[in-house]
Formats: sequence, structure tokens, C-alpha cells
Amino acid sequence: MNPRSRTALLGAGVVVLFAVTVLLGSYRVTIPDFFRIIAVQLAGGEKIPGASFIVMENKLPRAVLGILIGVAFGLSGGLFQTMLRNPLASPDVIGISYGASAAAVLAIVVFGASGAAVSAAALAGAIGVALVIYAISRGGSGGRSANAAGNRLILAGVGIAAALGAVVNFLMTRADIRTASEALIWLNGSLNSANWERVGVLLASLAVLVPALALLAGPLRMLELGDDAAAGLGIRVNAVRFGLVITAVALAAVATAAAGPVAFVAFLAGPIARRVVGWPSLPASAFTGAWIVLAADYFAYNVAPLILAGTVLPVGVITGALGAPFLLWLLATSNRKEA
Repeated sequence: MNPRSRTALLGAGVVVLFAVTVLLGSYRVTIPDFFRIIAVQLAGGEKIPGASFIVMENKLPRAVLGILIGVAFGLSGGLFQTMLRNPLASPDVIGISYGASAAAVLAIVVFGASGAAVSAAALAGAIGVALVIYAISRGGSGGRSANAAGNRLILAGVGIAAALGAVVNFLMTRADIRTASEALIWLNGSLNSANWERVGVLLASLAVLVPALALLAGPLRMLELGDDAAAGLGIRVNAVRFGLVITAVALAAVATAAAGPVAFVAFLAGPIARRVVGWPSLPASAFTGAWIVLAADYFAYNVAPLILAGTVLPVGVITGALGAPFLLWLLATSNRKEA
């Protein structure tokens, strides 16, 4: 099977998992009832008591938001990993998610913010930290190779992430129980607050960022040949790399603002997509990210309560549990290749 067919298969899998998420679970909906609910909603007819609300205000926006978040994180992680040629280069690892988390917790604990204000703070924090990390990685790199600049970016991000993690912990210790509980729910990453307003904002953001990424995809392939070769082909290396960083950061930032820092989706999507397709592929990374979020949320929302006596887990708890063993596996396989 060729890579395009495998990518299409990943996309078909997202559609199937979307249908499973909406139709099955703790409240099941038949396919005819689903289309009847959609038709009634569009036509403004008489709604089905209970079913219309559950599908249109809970299941459907939750599933759609999960797909959009997975796509955004998958593209962001795949873009960072391809650009820096390092599987550890994802928003989770290099501090961007921590920037969003620190800003959001600061807004919740210190200023008593909620809802859209928390999302705006997370967006600003992610972008601000990304600019600091980029400036540190560029400073002192001079004429060195892209690998050297990439390594500096990762190391700077890891250091800033550790500092911001300490800031988050300090703020949590200073908060009262209710506020700390609210901040903790946001920090874990959850789709429980999914609604059509959040879907609309994230969809509008992706409508701008995905075409921008498509325009930068060609220069990105040139950068994979090396900076000197790309410059020889007429690519403005520094400008293109800055544009790629801003786009990748914005993708991670808008996804984090919508549902919190859903752990390790950006980190997992790229390497898994590469294993499936055979080489780095941004569309495959996007589909894989959507797969991860939908599958993890279905397990957290429908399966975990059966195991944990009714406890519904945030989706970030499940993706975080997947990330640790995957990182160990990635390190083990890398060591085996080097040996």
C-alpha cells in the first residue's frame, strides 16, 4: 500500500471513530435517529426530547472539538519534528504548553478569570514563551548549522518548561481549594467544556493557519535538504523558519486555549504517523492526532467510569499515560539503531 493510501486510511479511521464517539457510549443513538436529529436541527422542527440535546449539545460538539484539537496538535508536533529533525521537538517538550499552562493558571488563581479569558491568557502565554525560546535559540547560533539552532531551541524550551512548571506549582499552593480544583481540571486537558462556540473559534483559527501551513510546506521540504541547499534554491531560510515556528506555535496555542494542554498528542502524532506512512507527513500527523484524541476521550468518558466506579477522567490523563511508555520506546529504538 502506497503512502497516500495509508494516509487516506488514517482519515477514514477518523471518520469511523467519530461515528463511534457520537453514536455509541453511555447514551446510544441509532443512525436514522442521528440524521433525523440533524435534519430537525437544521429545519427548526420539533426536537426529540432528551436525544436532541444530548447529541447536539454534548456528543457532537465534543467529538468535533476533539477532531479539531487533534488536528491542530498533530500538525504542530509534526511541523516542529520535521523542521528541527528531532522526535523530541514538540510543544509538550519544548515549553510551549507550559507557557500556556502558567498563563492560564495565573489568570485563574490571581485574577479569578474563567471561560474565554482563561483561553486568551493561555494563547498569549504560549506565544510569548515561544518567542522567548526562539530568541534564545537564535542568539549565539551565528552561522552554525540548523541542527545546532534546533538543539538550542529544544534545550532552551526544556529549561523554560522546568521554570514555568515551578511557577504553576507555586500558584497552585497559593490558591484556595475551589480555585485550585478549577485550575487542575484545566491543566489536565479536558473536552468536558466543549460547546459550539469553542468549536467555531477553533475552526476559524484553523481556517487561517492550515492554508498558511500549506503555503510553507514547499519551503519546509527545501529546508529538509539543509540550509545551504535551501538558500541555493532561493529560499529565505531564516524568514521561512520563523514563519514555520510561528505557525506551529499558533496551532498548539489555539488547541491548548480550547481544551487545556492535552498531554503528548503533539509528541505522539508525528512518530506514529511516520511509522504508518513511511516518512514524515503533515496530513498523516493531523489524522493521527485526531485519532489519539477521539480514542482517548472515548475511553475516558465511556470506559473509565465502568472501571473506576463512575469516575470520568479528563482526556489529558489518558494521553499523558500513553506518552511516557512511548517516549521510553522511542529512546530504546533510537539506541538500537545507533548500536
